[in-house]
Order: sequence, then C-alpha cells, then structure tokens
Amino acid sequence: AEAGRAAIWEVDVATRAHRIFASGLRNPNGLAWEPRTGALWTAVNERDELGSDLVPDYMTSVRDGGFYGWPYSYFGQHADTRVDPPRPDLVATAIVPDYALGPHTASLGLASSAGAALPPPFANGMFVGQHGSWNRTPKSGYKVIFVPFVDGRPSGPPIDVLTGFLDADGNARGRPAGVAIDRKGALLVADDVGNCIWRVSAR
Repeated sequence: AEAGRAAIWEVDVATRAHRIFASGLRNPNGLAWEPRTGALWTAVNERDELGSDLVPDYMTSVRDGGFYGWPYSYFGQHADTRVDPPRPDLVATAIVPDYALGPHTASLGLASSAGAALPPPFANGMFVGQHGSWNRTPKSGYKVIFVPFVDGRPSGPPIDVLTGFLDADGNARGRPAGVAIDRKGALLVADDVGNCIWRVSAR
C-alpha cells in the first residue's frame, strides 16, 4: 500500500522518466534548494501517537538514494516497535535528519531566504510554515519560523517570524502552511484557517 509513497521523486518533464530520489520520508511537504551548496532540503511532518514529545518534525538535506526511516524508525535509527514486521536491515541504514523542528508542529512549508528583502537576521536560512499540532498538550507550532544557516548548514535556534495564531483559549485563528518569497522579496504565508495569504516585508 505504501509503494511509491513517503518519498521524494525525481521526474524528467521532457522524457517522463521518473525515479525515487529519497525514501522513508513520512510526509515531505516543503522542498527548497539551499543556494550556497545546491543541496535539496525538505520539511517533514512526522508520525503521531507516541506521546506529546515524540516524534519531532524535522528539516533535512536530502541525499540521493537516502532512506530516512519511515515507517520502521524515526529520527535515524529509533525503531518504531508498532511496525510489524520490523525491518532492522533498513533501520540500520536510516539517516539522522539535520535539524529537529519540535514534536507535532506539523511543519509543512519550506522556503529559502534567497531573494528575500528582509532584515539581516533573515539573510541566510530557511523559512518554515508550522501548521500546528492537533493532539498535543501543550499545543505546538502555529507559527512561521526562520532557521539561520552558516555555510549551507543550520546554525543556531529558530527565530519566530509570524506568531499569534492561537487565542487565549488555545483556539486557532490561523494555521500557516505554505511559504514563499515574492518578486519584491517579501515572505508570503498561506493560512488555511484564516483563508488568506499573509505578506511579511521589511519596513
């Protein structure tokens, strides 16, 4: 049932040739190229029902032919004992992701800051749209963050970019999803509860 799923595919538009580029990625929603290294990065929405603090969603560079664990393990070689039959041979090859984004943040969108006309702290890195948890206590996500990069790699804690989507009672007034940089260098954020697109720009 999972054949061809939980993966990133490479497709040649001209010839229609296609292949799995990387596998074992439960829900790789956002894709972005890191401009300094040319590496492909993805934001992955990980599995549920292992408690409020497991499993962390993550962003990672994507290796050609790499296997990232799903469904047999998470965050590298932490075996998910619920999966039957297990595949210890595959678990042994699972790649540890580059950067944890917190448990159940539902990190969906990913965009490189290349081309952004925003203040210096946002010059090099990735924007991540975090749709927010549905069954975690306390709730997590419900914001847009920026992960700074140095020399093509994440460096330091994330920076909040757009917040305030939860009211005082914990109800969602908005849920960020896709993120993109527009032609004038502002950050666009799709909000599928507020049913709008937010635009974040420098003064």
